[in-house]
Amino acid sequence: MYRNFFKRIIDLFLSLIGLFLLSPIFLLVMIGLAIANQGKPFFFQRRPGKNGKIFSIIKFKTMNDKKDAEGKLLPDGERLTKIGIFVRKTSLDEIPQLINVVKGDMSLIGPRPLLVQYLTIYNTHQKRRHEVKPGITGWAQVNGRNAISWKQKFDFDVWYVDHISFLLDLKIIFMTIKKVFIREGINQQGEATMEFFTNNENE
Repeated sequence: MYRNFFKRIIDLFLSLIGLFLLSPIFLLVMIGLAIANQGKPFFFQRRPGKNGKIFSIIKFKTMNDKKDAEGKLLPDGERLTKIGIFVRKTSLDEIPQLINVVKGDMSLIGPRPLLVQYLTIYNTHQKRRHEVKPGITGWAQVNGRNAISWKQKFDFDVWYVDHISFLLDLKIIFMTIKKVFIREGINQQGEATMEFFTNNENE
């Protein structure tokens, strides 16, 4: 009952309240990023949702679009703006995803939506993460976020799919708040965010 009905009601209620309460911060960050990114405060990208259905995720744009001499985008670490680093460390870049939750593309809690190109290389176990709506935060995020391996991340995601409950979601919310304050697990060692997933046996 919770998984198929009450979870959506709670998502909608809390997202609307969150957008209202965070609107002053939303506007300040939007203005700051618009200045840093030549008038582009938002980042839109196609991501797979429940059952692999594609939607456009909305985030604050923390990296600029600077390119090298060959016209290719510079590495992530070189494109992170000063305000972008702050926004990412404080997880403020996730706020616009509340709009995705209101629309029904996402849930507050669930496996993080990854890149579309990963869909073709998932194994059967990894594909199970798409049995539920993706979330703004999830079990993998409160257990290491970008600092854990891909295998650990997928194991956490599938474990969540099999154990969804109101109490678990409540626990994840409180653990997320704690993680945000201590700024833990934002980057993977040696990477600005998280390395690309290739599904190699060594990962």
